[in-house]
Amino acid sequence: MFVFESGNVAAATAVRLARAQVVAAYPITPQTPLTEKLSEYVDRSVMEAEYIAVESEHSALALCIGALSAGARAFTATSSHGLLYMAEQLHWTAGARLPMVMCVVNRAIGAPFNIWNDHQDSISQRDAGWIQIYVADHQGILDAVIKAFRLAEEICIPVMVCYDGYYLSHTYMPYDVPEQSAVDAFLPAYRYRHTLGPDRPTSLNTVTLPGGRRDIHGEFAPGYMELRHSLDLEMKRAVEIYTRIDAEFAKTVGRGGNPILQTYRCEDADYVAVALGSMASQFEDVTDTLREEGLKVGVLALSMYRPFPGEILAAQLAGKKRVIVFEKALSFGESGALYSDLRAALYSCATRPIMSNYILGLGGRIYKSSDFCEAIRQSVERDAACGDHMGWIGLGR
Repeated sequence: MFVFESGNVAAATAVRLARAQVVAAYPITPQTPLTEKLSEYVDRSVMEAEYIAVESEHSALALCIGALSAGARAFTATSSHGLLYMAEQLHWTAGARLPMVMCVVNRAIGAPFNIWNDHQDSISQRDAGWIQIYVADHQGILDAVIKAFRLAEEICIPVMVCYDGYYLSHTYMPYDVPEQSAVDAFLPAYRYRHTLGPDRPTSLNTVTLPGGRRDIHGEFAPGYMELRHSLDLEMKRAVEIYTRIDAEFAKTVGRGGNPILQTYRCEDADYVAVALGSMASQFEDVTDTLREEGLKVGVLALSMYRPFPGEILAAQLAGKKRVIVFEKALSFGESGALYSDLRAALYSCATRPIMSNYILGLGGRIYKSSDFCEAIRQSVERDAACGDHMGWIGLGR
């Protein structure tokens, strides 16, 4: 069934279809309409769940940790400073291997205070142990949230589904809502393997010694370092697992096929623009415009950012003349985080492309298709002797 609604409603619809049992919520712009819609679903008995309004984002995630540990499928959402307020609990959720799903509706970080969009909030938490998925449109939001529950519960690692504040959260687009029966067939009921209860008392996440030791059953129990090693290995497996999950989603629902990245006119491209989120969809028109000028340009939209799919990206981009990374976040004193990760992934390629990095859109700064066109033209004009390059778009406006 096709509907015409906002991105926040698309996310809420996906949570309802996933049959989340506990929703912990604290309002923050531009996420608030998402949890408001979920409260409406619960109030109207459209969704069978406990909706719990808490006093802070820290408490929201703490409540979800308790709900997940007790065997309930849980969900929350946040933005900007709300995500930062959760920081302690983000690490706790990942370290405890709890299969959480959370929507991050991307918004700038203060100071100075700013309610507009960029990616600084979620990018700042890229090393917290959560899988990060970025989506480009409303259909992507709905599908990614449903698939994220399946991924989180299969691999026992929490997942952030990130989408742009206002550009996606508040705009309206048509998208297809699958039947509940199809989602039920794809996403089985949540069964947590370590569920707590009166008949299963357990002490979880106690102080862990530097080295391993034997547990009460005489079996070797890993130490802190082994647990981190395990999380890293399982995180890297998420690329393969999410690809399989997407294929199953396609069989059940009829959509899918490119869960890690999407490309447009990249096969014969000499120059490839790379971006996260809704910005990537704007590049298709840019690509067509530059192709008419004789520039063989393509675009690659990265969907899964953590774990970083370096081998897949290297296979796509090795041999190109130049890769141009556009991003709405900055690792201060270095470069854009995506650019840095991608540069490292391409380092060992025998035919490594020259790279450019452009920072733009911070704090909601307007960017236009003409800005992208001009940045790509400038990058093309820089020959190999100029080497890698970093620039900013929109300063002084």
